[in-house]
Amino acid sequence: MAPPAQSQRSHSPSQPSGKGEVSDLKMQLRQLAGSRAPGTDDSKRDLFKKVISYMTIGIDVSSVFSEMVMCSATSDIVLKKMCYLYVGNYAKYNPDLALLTINFLQRDCKDEDPMIRGLALRSLCSLRVPNLVEYLVGPLGAGLKDGNSYVRMVAAVGVLKLYHISGSTCVDADFPALLKHLMLNDPDAQVVANCLSALQEIWGLEASSSEEAVREREALISKPIIYYLLNRIKEFSEWAQCTVLELVSKYAPPDSNEIFDIMNLLEDRLQHANGAVVLATIKLFLQLTLSMTDVHQQVYERIKAPLLTLVSSGSPEQSYAVLSHLHLLVMRAPMLFASDYKHFYCQYNEPFYVKKLKLEMLTAVANESNTYEIVTELCEYAANVDIPIARESIRAVGKIALQQYDVNAIVDRLLQFLEMEKDYVTAETLVLVKDLLRKYPQWSHDCIAVIGNISSNNVQEPKAKAALIWMLGEYAQDMQDAPYALEGLIEDWEDENSPEVRLHLLTAVMKCFFRRPPETQKALGAALAAGLADMHQDVHDRALFYYRLLQNNVSVANSVVNPPKQAVSVFADTQSSEIKDRIFDEFNSLSVLYQKPSYMFTDKEHQGPFAFSEELGNLSIGSEPADDILPAQRVEANDEDLLLTTIEKEENRAHGNNDSAYNAPAYDSSLSQLAVSQTDGELLSLDQTVPADAPQPSSAIDDLFGLGLSIAPSPAPSPPLKLNSKAVLDPSTFQQKWRQLSVSISQEGSLSPQGVAAMMSPQALLHHMQSHYIHCIASGGQAPNFKFFFFAQKADEPATFLVECIINSSMCKAQIKIKADDQSASQAFSALFQSALSKFGMA
Repeated sequence: MAPPAQSQRSHSPSQPSGKGEVSDLKMQLRQLAGSRAPGTDDSKRDLFKKVISYMTIGIDVSSVFSEMVMCSATSDIVLKKMCYLYVGNYAKYNPDLALLTINFLQRDCKDEDPMIRGLALRSLCSLRVPNLVEYLVGPLGAGLKDGNSYVRMVAAVGVLKLYHISGSTCVDADFPALLKHLMLNDPDAQVVANCLSALQEIWGLEASSSEEAVREREALISKPIIYYLLNRIKEFSEWAQCTVLELVSKYAPPDSNEIFDIMNLLEDRLQHANGAVVLATIKLFLQLTLSMTDVHQQVYERIKAPLLTLVSSGSPEQSYAVLSHLHLLVMRAPMLFASDYKHFYCQYNEPFYVKKLKLEMLTAVANESNTYEIVTELCEYAANVDIPIARESIRAVGKIALQQYDVNAIVDRLLQFLEMEKDYVTAETLVLVKDLLRKYPQWSHDCIAVIGNISSNNVQEPKAKAALIWMLGEYAQDMQDAPYALEGLIEDWEDENSPEVRLHLLTAVMKCFFRRPPETQKALGAALAAGLADMHQDVHDRALFYYRLLQNNVSVANSVVNPPKQAVSVFADTQSSEIKDRIFDEFNSLSVLYQKPSYMFTDKEHQGPFAFSEELGNLSIGSEPADDILPAQRVEANDEDLLLTTIEKEENRAHGNNDSAYNAPAYDSSLSQLAVSQTDGELLSLDQTVPADAPQPSSAIDDLFGLGLSIAPSPAPSPPLKLNSKAVLDPSTFQQKWRQLSVSISQEGSLSPQGVAAMMSPQALLHHMQSHYIHCIASGGQAPNFKFFFFAQKADEPATFLVECIINSSMCKAQIKIKADDQSASQAFSALFQSALSKFGMA
């Protein structure tokens, strides 16, 4: 019986039907190469489409290179384009095959059709094969003198491609001079624009090694060339206009009359439909009038309408880009935009990133005349189903309250938020009420009356809980249930995961004790006992500090914990004025969108003295820590501990604290449950001082708070740790040791404000630590999170210390992990490391 016939299938041009498909293509192309029969070009098109589709999906069709070149002998422009696309793709990977294309490309550069001449010249320059440079000079020279503007336009860009392949060949052929002549004399505006762009890049790169190039680059911003380009600016495309405007922004007019002439000439560019042209013109206007205060303000008034029009007429992405620039201007001159606040109201269909930016702008433009309307609008957003926007709107209301004098209505609105019974609304409101009370203490009575009705069990977010605890401690005398609320929180101490909350809880209980001693005595004893046994170093240290403070002098403890406070007049800004000025200088760039100067996200020097891999897991590790920081080698860090991350798990925290230099009382968990029953007469007087020579100085405090413990005598001081100034450790050994050793100490350190300021250049930290014989072997990250790996060695024996230090410059904190060959010396080295870190920036 015969097998059934196979069904006829039409194969998709993007999927080969079998292993022989490419071979079949090759055979068919060879048959058509010399054919002149009617319909040949149509057949070639179908085959070319298959070849291009295979190439696009990653199938290797380089074997048909010769056949494709042979089939290129046609006048069909579509075939030419596909052939050039194929040739350009495979020529750069196989220079030997590229030799086959030279003859037919050079022939096409002399074709009668200017479109083919231009396409062939572009493809010839796109081969980017150094061995073929000699074949480019002739066609490029002819292309720059071609009678068709399209060919000249392609040739101008081709000169730049030639320069990147072989700069010396380009300069020796005197192509820059030809480009300059063409730029100043060509009737076609696009040719002029391409010449200008190519010359800027060529002379910019040549300036580092040639004085003549420096002079030529400066000549580009001379008055004759600037005026020549400005007079023709309407002829240019949008891209070319932006290029010209960027060049003009580097020109410094000698007098105000010339400034006004330029601005009058470019006035109509503010009405352009293209947002890039409008922003480039605005940047030029702002820079030209920077030293003319009155005119500069008038420029702000003039550019408002074009910017607001662009915001409302484009896509969300374009609106965000324009809004970011408008936001920068609003922050510099909020009064000028105060009357336009309604343009910053959020629309229901806008994405979150646009709404968030508008809320920041509403906050900035709020003043006495429009605050009521703005706050009313923001309160509507607080009930939004979009929780992030609701949070941002509440924060915006709080910021407005902190910058206004008349806050009566705003405080009432904030307190009404607490009645909405939504967890996220309550959390954000509590944080803002805390800040309001710090600035406006006179509102404490009204706020506390509402805050007192909030149960701490209904507040779960750490910042909100910390704010509530702060108010319970600060206003304990006005809140009847404050001691009992704090006592309930202390009972849940072990379930509280946030160190921030535990720190606030310690301080709040101390404050409450000095205001209402009988009711808070038990709670304070339990809090101190739990804090002394806490695994977090900061919590442990604060509990120990309060314990010793009470032991020494209770009146001093009261003055430390409850000092006279003045209202906070101004809250610190997140950005310095210097940073804001740098961003303004880089107007119409990504700096405005990122809200940081360009060096923070482009300059590797800002990230550290090492070169980094693009992948997160790759650190650049120096090979030898010499007297100065040396260039680094690339080392792939596969170990999880070497990943650049700002959130690290806490390893061996208990081990790190047990090695602490402090001699805190040992803690029994049952002590937190002790109830010490004492009469009011047995309470410690607030002015009682414990004599220094008392036989058991801690007994009064221990008995009072139910601790029943005393501080052990301090051990004899150990000899100071000395480090080797010439320590050497290669990267592979560092990584091996890091994987093998366990963490001996894991704790938090701190930086001084001067040190944080000095972190603008992380390299300064590396030099500082090196001066203390602690050497950096790898670093990474960018503001505000930096990560460093240090090592040090003992001076008297070959024992090595390894350190992972993660610095958060916005919080002035450093997470430190130490691994050591000699675990007994870890604590001494930790003290030395933290001492060196705390001194950074103080010199």
